[in-house]
Amino acid sequence: MKRAKFLLIFILLGFFSARPDKVLRLATTTSVDSTGLLDYLAERFYQDTGIKLQWVAVGTGKALRLAREGNADLVWVHCRNLEMKFWREGYGVNRRVIARNYFIIVGPGSDPAGVKQAKSLKEALLRIKASGVPFISRGDGSGTHQKELYLWSLVGGKPEKNYFETGQGMAQTLRIAQEKQGYTLCDTGTFYGIKGIDKLVPVFSGSSELENIYSVIAVNPFRWKNAHYEMAMRFIAWITSPRGQSLIKSYQKNGRVLFEPIADIPGVDLLK
Repeated sequence: MKRAKFLLIFILLGFFSARPDKVLRLATTTSVDSTGLLDYLAERFYQDTGIKLQWVAVGTGKALRLAREGNADLVWVHCRNLEMKFWREGYGVNRRVIARNYFIIVGPGSDPAGVKQAKSLKEALLRIKASGVPFISRGDGSGTHQKELYLWSLVGGKPEKNYFETGQGMAQTLRIAQEKQGYTLCDTGTFYGIKGIDKLVPVFSGSSELENIYSVIAVNPFRWKNAHYEMAMRFIAWITSPRGQSLIKSYQKNGRVLFEPIADIPGVDLLK
């Protein structure tokens, strides 16, 4: 019996000693996960620092909630209003802008609402509202969902008919939009970085309101003592360094750069 207990203790000690002792918990939005960018960066961050990056991709709103609850050391998100609220409430410190892409409106190739003919973002949204063609919203409190609601507010609110909320991530929402032959708002990284949505095409882009800025924020160690602040700051320093920024720039899918590094552009986030 004593021998069995000794063997069990020995096995458990061996198991725990084999676990990585440097693990950084990241809560993030779905686009940097579904595109494969995080897998690409995590491997190289580990090579450079010996720190293993573990993440959950749930959308900006839920990512910030996880951090508020002490279940993350760092967030990578893309909704400035929610980020500033998180910072003002004392949950986050050292916010740094790191990358951007752009939102686009995508829809069926036949473009039944004639969105491609729109000369402005407002006209594009009004055409969708007037057409009655389905619009598929994430409806999940994510950064994309927050942006979408803001854009609808510019034209008197979201459509009253055929407006569907999926409560899911961007990739799943795109697939549902394809099934329903409807429109949706999507970031360029996800749209060009995933497979299986070939029946959807970009129908409106290029408006200044569609810029999509990503930032990282460390969780305040004075709010949560279990937060790995030093490791979070090492990641922030790494991702904003020439090394991290060049890795973001070099990451491509289907011949396209999905995210533009912007850590060294002064004032890029000033009015966002």
